[in-house]
Amino acid sequence: HVQLVESGGGSVQAGGSLRLACKVTDDPTSKYYMGDTYCMGWFRQAPGKEREGVACIEGDGTTNYRKSVRGRFTVSRDTDKHILYLQMNSLQPEDSAMYYCAADDVVVCSLSNTWYKYWGQGTQVTVS
Repeated sequence: HVQLVESGGGSVQAGGSLRLACKVTDDPTSKYYMGDTYCMGWFRQAPGKEREGVACIEGDGTTNYRKSVRGRFTVSRDTDKHILYLQMNSLQPEDSAMYYCAADDVVVCSLSNTWYKYWGQGTQVTVS
């Protein structure tokens, strides 16, 4: 009943910026409806590597970031529109990966990829 669709990926040069978005669609008539305060996260996976947590945000706006992106990436959400954002600045080639958003009806967010029930299909980010 929950769908996540990412957008905003692309190819940029090192030092450039991208803004990813993830639209969440849920069914308010479902008994599993997440409401407005669910946790959301951004993850990424480069070829040959494991999926890793990048940033996450709780219903009250509390955020957590992977150390390597802290100060460069900003996660935010539009609760009314059910959209998650990831502003990525000062991009480096090592940031290249498929980026996924995730969501679950939990209070505390996590950068663990086993934490979330719902996942999007991903959007590719390539930095050269």
